[in-house]
Amino acid sequence: MRFRDRAILVTGASRGIGAAIATAFAAEGGTVIVNYRENAAAAAAVAEACHARGGAALAIAADVTAPAAVAAMAERIGQEVGRLDAVVNNAFAPYRFDPDRRARFPQTPWSAYQQQFEGAVKAAYTVVQAHLPLLTRRSGASIVNLASDLVTRPSIPYHDYTTAKSALVGFSRNLAAELGPLGIRVNCVAPGLVHPTESSLSTKEEVREMLVAQTPLRRLATPDDVAGPVLFLASDWSRFVTGQVLHVDGGLVMT
Repeated sequence: MRFRDRAILVTGASRGIGAAIATAFAAEGGTVIVNYRENAAAAAAVAEACHARGGAALAIAADVTAPAAVAAMAERIGQEVGRLDAVVNNAFAPYRFDPDRRARFPQTPWSAYQQQFEGAVKAAYTVVQAHLPLLTRRSGASIVNLASDLVTRPSIPYHDYTTAKSALVGFSRNLAAELGPLGIRVNCVAPGLVHPTESSLSTKEEVREMLVAQTPLRRLATPDDVAGPVLFLASDWSRFVTGQVLHVDGGLVMT
């Protein structure tokens, strides 16, 4: 199994894309730290699913934008797991992909941008800062940050969300340049609209159909579609890949 004897932290892993990523790592033998903020029952269910798939799991509550909480999570991982081989920054500030009710630029306050920056960039910054000592214990660690194909192709202008994800890509590339000599790779996975997730529930069927019609593979991504590329970027198969953005949107974006 590809991730046997490896430990992986997945933030925001109690539901949706994060849960799919966590269970996929477990199916490959990984020890998964299931990070969540509030829903302990959901996180416990994901941890149980990880065990059922043949991996190990540890659910830890921490608001990833709170340095003290993240530092406590890192300390617990160090004490109970003793290693960390990959970090997947999946958590983000709550968002609704609703084209009709989205705020247009003149009505988008700066506070909305700040909220999304906190959820995307500050969260990744805080998690990497706290866990870097664990990641550097062994060569070959990987960081995978969840971005969005809206950065490259803003099909619908979600100003605050997309701007924050753009900043996350820049943050990731700077990390890749600096951490590469330490043997740590940093990449992004950029999905298109993923359905079903809580954030995409507000996206009307006609909008989903429009995106499907524009997508060469003629469907939307599922959470499981996103998990595979994340595992690839965390594995030795991508050992000479860093600073990249891998679009996972059925060909909607081609670069």
